Amino acid sequence: MTEKTGRLHLDRLTKTFQSRGRLRGADPVLAVDAVSLDVAPGEFIVLLGPSGCGKTTTLRIVAGLEQATRGHVHLDGDVIDAVPPQRRPMAMVFQNYALFPHLTVGENIAYGLRVRHRGKDETSTAIRIALTSMNLVGLENRSPHELSGGQQQRVALARALVVQPAVLLFDEPLSNLDAKLRGAMRAEIRRIQRRLGITSLYVTHDQDEAMTMADRVVVMNKGRIEQVATPADIYFRPATVFVADFIGHANFIEVVPRHVDGQGATVIALGRSMTIAAHPDVRAAGAPAYLMLRPETLSLTAAPEGGTGSVLRATFHGHSADYEVETHVGTLVVTVPAPDPQGLLAEGTNVTVGIDPARAYVLTKTSP
Repeated sequence: MTEKTGRLHLDRLTKTFQSRGRLRGADPVLAVDAVSLDVAPGEFIVLLGPSGCGKTTTLRIVAGLEQATRGHVHLDGDVIDAVPPQRRPMAMVFQNYALFPHLTVGENIAYGLRVRHRGKDETSTAIRIALTSMNLVGLENRSPHELSGGQQQRVALARALVVQPAVLLFDEPLSNLDAKLRGAMRAEIRRIQRRLGITSLYVTHDQDEAMTMADRVVVMNKGRIEQVATPADIYFRPATVFVADFIGHANFIEVVPRHVDGQGATVIALGRSMTIAAHPDVRAAGAPAYLMLRPETLSLTAAPEGGTGSVLRATFHGHSADYEVETHVGTLVVTVPAPDPQGLLAEGTNVTVGIDPARAYVLTKTSP
C-alpha cells in the first residue's frame, strides 16, 4: 500500500526583509524566526496570530512565493526550496479569490489542469465532479462578477481541489464574507478536506475559525511559534501568557505557589487554597506565577454580607451575561450562561466569585 502523501516539515524557517526606512544601514525586519513544524498527511493546521506575526510569510514560503533567508521546506521527505511555485504539488486559496475575470466559472476551475497539460476528457470529467461537489452546477458559463461572494469562494476552492494537490494552502480565504456565510463556508471547507484527506495549512487571524476548523492550532507571535496544540489545549492549557491572553478572554491573578508537584501547584486565590494544574515551567514553590481563569469557568452568587467583590457592570447577551466584578485582586470578568433576564445582578451588588480548580491553570509569570 502506498504511503499517503502530504507530509510537510518546516525546518527552522527564517525570513528577513530589508527595512524600508530612509536611514542607511537600518536593521532588517525579522518576519519569521526559526519556525519548525511537522504536519502529518491529511492534517488540518491553522496558523493563528495578530497582524505582523509571520503567519502569512510562513505560508508564502511553503508555497514558494517567498524564499526563506534560512531553513528548509520538506515535502514527503524531499527538500523543495528550489522548486518553483507552479511546480510544487500544492494549491492555494487566496483572500481575494484571485479568479480570472475574463474566464467563465468552468474555465477558472479548469485553469490549473490546463497549465498541467491534462487531457481534454480528464479535464471535462474533473470539472463536472468539481461543479457537483461544490454546488456550482448550472453556473459553469457565468463570469465571476455574476456570482455572490460565497459562490466565488467555492469556485476558488474548486479550482484548488481539482488539481488534486498534496498540500492545500489557505490565505485568510473567508475574511471577505459576512458572518453567517463565513460560518457555513468553514463547515464546507472542513467537510471537503476531511473527505479528501488533503494536508492543509490555513492562515487566519480569526480565533473562531482556528478553534472550529483545526486539528492543531499554531499560535504565532513576533515571527515565532508560541504553541502548537489542539484547540482545547490552546484554550485550557496555554503554554504562555500571550497565548492565554490572545485566545478568547482570560483573567489573571498573581499568585505565589506554596507547593509544586506532579499534581500541580497549590495557590491561594480569593481567600481559598487550591491545587491547580500547572504548566511544566512552573517548577518550584515561591516563584511568582499567574493563575489563569476563563470567564465561563467562574461562578457568581449574590452575597448580601461580605463576599469577594462587587459588580461594576453587567452586560446581557441573551445566551449569556458578562459581569465585571471588582475584587481585591483586580477586576475579573465572569460569564454566566443562560441567565434569567429578570434576575440579572445590579451594579454595586456584593458577590462571591467561585473558582473551579479543575478548569483553572497556573502559568509562569510573564507580562500579559
